[in-house]
Amino acid sequence: TSLQTVALIREKPFLHITRLGEWAVFVPAVRRDTRGTSWAGGAPAGTSIPLSRFLIAHPDTPVSAINAALAKGKHLLLTPGIYRIREPLRIEHAGTVVLGLGLATLLVEQGSAAIVVADVPGVAIAGLLIDAGPVETPVLIQVGPRGAKHDHSRNPTLLADLFFRVGGATVGKAQTCLEINSHHVIGDHLWIWRADHGNRDGGRVHVGWTESTADQGLIVNGDDVTIHGLFVEHFQKYQVTWNGERGRTNFYQCELPYDPPNQAAYKAGKTRGWAAYKVADTVTSHEATGLGIYANFTADPSIVLDSAIEAPRRPGVRFASITTISLGTGQGTIAHLVNDAGAAARPGAVRQTLTRYP
Repeated sequence: TSLQTVALIREKPFLHITRLGEWAVFVPAVRRDTRGTSWAGGAPAGTSIPLSRFLIAHPDTPVSAINAALAKGKHLLLTPGIYRIREPLRIEHAGTVVLGLGLATLLVEQGSAAIVVADVPGVAIAGLLIDAGPVETPVLIQVGPRGAKHDHSRNPTLLADLFFRVGGATVGKAQTCLEINSHHVIGDHLWIWRADHGNRDGGRVHVGWTESTADQGLIVNGDDVTIHGLFVEHFQKYQVTWNGERGRTNFYQCELPYDPPNQAAYKAGKTRGWAAYKVADTVTSHEATGLGIYANFTADPSIVLDSAIEAPRRPGVRFASITTISLGTGQGTIAHLVNDAGAAARPGAVRQTLTRYP
């Protein structure tokens, strides 16, 4: 799938050295109806922020000190390491930049969120691994409070190169990894993952249907949210739930959970399984292009997912370039691609495609 242009994109902030030889963080400008890289025609548009305006944090920097700096309007640079989080980082000022290096990891230990963002414009959060801990958290990152109403169309918030992990290195439990409530948010390369397979017997990974648990990867409640490169895998209910209007996804990859023990444990009411991409019945406008959804129900290959994508049947809700695959020569069945459209990916016919819906 190739797109000629994208309606809205913002590239990730990055460290650079100014012409005066000073360290700074460059924040690229929002681009609209564009293609290619921002630097192809010379120096990109954007803002350079001196490093003196950042708190440079280390894993032993207290969260209280980080929050005090953020409350005063400082930006945040997180150096490599594991930050043990017992209360969320709170972003309350418009235009705040939070940039992780190398890969800075926020490990939530006591069931709080890792990051909570107020309903303010122009925030940029990039380059972080968010790890759920053994105490269940309702949400790991929340962008805007529920019911957020402000218009941020002139200066959208950016979430870039963010990786979420529930289980694996440690026991992890979360209800939802990422909840976007603010309007006008851009996502660029989000990988949201629940651990469901690995060398459990060897003790090197913490996986299992009842050990590392998580209901949903992503919930979008805000309007005009655009995501480029969305990866959501192995959650125990809906992988993605999209409630906001005028949402856009360009490229979505989803592997369904390996480990439901049986069909009875993996049902949404009377529906077999939980859709990998769920657009709420109330939505009137939504577009998604380039979606791949894969079944690998190794714990019980007889499990069926009725529909990879569930969405309202309206002209304004459109999907393009969709594929479903039953992996491992047929470890489970995906009966339809979108609602009741498309043939089953199953043993003997492991891949199905749908060019457009409707």
